[in-house]
Amino acid sequence: MSGHEAIAVASLLQFADALQLNLRAAIKEDADWHRRFMPLSEVIMELIINRPLIRSIQQVLDEDGSVKDSASPLLKRSREQVQILEKRLHEMMDKLMRNDRNESSSLEVSNVNGRWCIKSGMDKLINLNGLLISSGSGNGNVMEPLAAVPLNDELQRARGLVAKAEEDVLLMLTKKMQMDLDETEILLNSIIQLDMINARATYSLSYGGTCPDLLLLEEKSRILDAGTSLSEHKISKSSNSMEWTLFLPKAYHPLLVQQHRLNLRKAQKDLSSAAAEIGRRKMQAGMSNKGESEIDLVTLKERVAAFEQAKPVAVDFFISSETKVLVITGPNTGGKTVCLKTIGLAALMAKSGLYILSAESVRIPWFDSVFADIGDEQSLSQSLSTFSGHLKQISDIQSKSTKQSLVLLDEVGAGTNPLEGAALGMSLLESFANGALLTIATTHHGELKTLKYSTAGFENACMEFDEVNLKPTYKILWGIPGRSNAISIAERLGLPGTIVNDARELYGSASAEINELITDMEKYKQDFRELHRDSQSYLMLARDLHRKLLAARRRIEEQRITQKNKMFREISEAAAAARSMLHKRVRKFRASQVQHQPIRVGTSAKSLAAELQQILDKDSKDLVQRKSTIPSKALKQSSSGKQRF
Repeated sequence: MSGHEAIAVASLLQFADALQLNLRAAIKEDADWHRRFMPLSEVIMELIINRPLIRSIQQVLDEDGSVKDSASPLLKRSREQVQILEKRLHEMMDKLMRNDRNESSSLEVSNVNGRWCIKSGMDKLINLNGLLISSGSGNGNVMEPLAAVPLNDELQRARGLVAKAEEDVLLMLTKKMQMDLDETEILLNSIIQLDMINARATYSLSYGGTCPDLLLLEEKSRILDAGTSLSEHKISKSSNSMEWTLFLPKAYHPLLVQQHRLNLRKAQKDLSSAAAEIGRRKMQAGMSNKGESEIDLVTLKERVAAFEQAKPVAVDFFISSETKVLVITGPNTGGKTVCLKTIGLAALMAKSGLYILSAESVRIPWFDSVFADIGDEQSLSQSLSTFSGHLKQISDIQSKSTKQSLVLLDEVGAGTNPLEGAALGMSLLESFANGALLTIATTHHGELKTLKYSTAGFENACMEFDEVNLKPTYKILWGIPGRSNAISIAERLGLPGTIVNDARELYGSASAEINELITDMEKYKQDFRELHRDSQSYLMLARDLHRKLLAARRRIEEQRITQKNKMFREISEAAAAARSMLHKRVRKFRASQVQHQPIRVGTSAKSLAAELQQILDKDSKDLVQRKSTIPSKALKQSSSGKQRF
């Protein structure tokens, strides 16, 4: 094992050790960490780390993988001997070149195969006794002085001892590693798995995807979250899309999103660099070409704005559980192939534990395999044409696919006679309808569109085309077969009217009527989609208003209860104060009557009543002063309470 390989092993062990120590520290602070990150925490805690091997490697190797002088006494002595010999040779060469004054300016020390020599420039001869190593060819002459031969031989032997000592050290490390090789391999595989999981999580968080719900076809009632085990939250969220086999709202092709981010980031970086350069120039006196710099900056800003606007187009995929084959038609460069790749990548990403670049409530089956025939399979080495290459690929898919497979076919039936290609394509799709879970095919053959109306399990979709601007919109229209736009495009591009009319006649009136019908269907579909979008926005607005009304009603009810409780509390406090005051006045009145005046029979009761009435009148005046802070209803209750008293 080389020194670099040994350092790599030590780095692996150190990383695993640090990972385990950090997890233990986290668990010590919060014991719930272990449960929260299961089963990853269990994998990390079960790692077997050979810490003595780490120390052994660090003791004898530097960080760059070179063997330390202290690794062995023999290595240290041999390296010291090499240094001594190199110093002696350097002094000798310097002395020889100084003695030869006439040529000293063109002489230099050279190392040839580890031996110290003298080299002259311009092919001049060296006036020294020695062995000529090389000469001519415009590279000068190289000579090994005779006096340096013994030292060079001794230097070679010393270097051999150094190499032997280093080899012994590395052999010792290799034997130590072999003793625990199985544990190291297990640890390496575990770290690789953890690194893959971390990479998936980093990618998913970076691109803001959605954790998909995976439908297990063996038990259709079960839906598993790709990132965790069975989740009640996910099941409830998926209940709205239970009728769909594939539910991917607003899905993106991940590579298109990545390319857009890279282009936007590069444009922003160029803009930032240009702005910094212009700022630097403004700091310098006599700045020239100011107008050109400002124009360049404006151009870069426009480029950034263009990239920000040119985002990838999201596509909705809603394939019902009754659909076995989806036929997508549309113009070239309309996005049919990108749709196939988007679905295929989504299926593979879900199985790999990656988030899917789509909106919420993603639902996708657990396909056992994903088969694709996309692109030109022409092969000159195997004497295969485009058509033959497609057939060979499809034949392999036919033999390997199962009733739980996803099959993606691009331009099925292409590359041969249109009639025969259409017939073969129809037969292939009918076969896959019975042999695969879901088949998605793109085609230009109009005959394949009719399968929806003659065979169960087929569905049509087409890529939308903007005939006004003559460019695709990259959006899918569901339930509508695609139509040819060639004649309309030719007419809008200015092809002579006679040619266009002849083409329409040759195309046939029946086909033209079908195209007109498809055009009307597309228009109705677009109108429905716009109305549906408006209704969704109004529904969201109504829900928001309803939520606000409920919140306002709740606040009003809480305020009413608060005011009511406050009113009752004030009434109770006022009544209690009145009763207390009356009690005091009565006691005071009785005490004064007993001490100063004898009560006469027949008149005492009347006098006492008069005194009490005076007290009540005075208390009533006090209560009237509080009327502004106590409701009238409360005053009535208070008055009735005093009368009862």
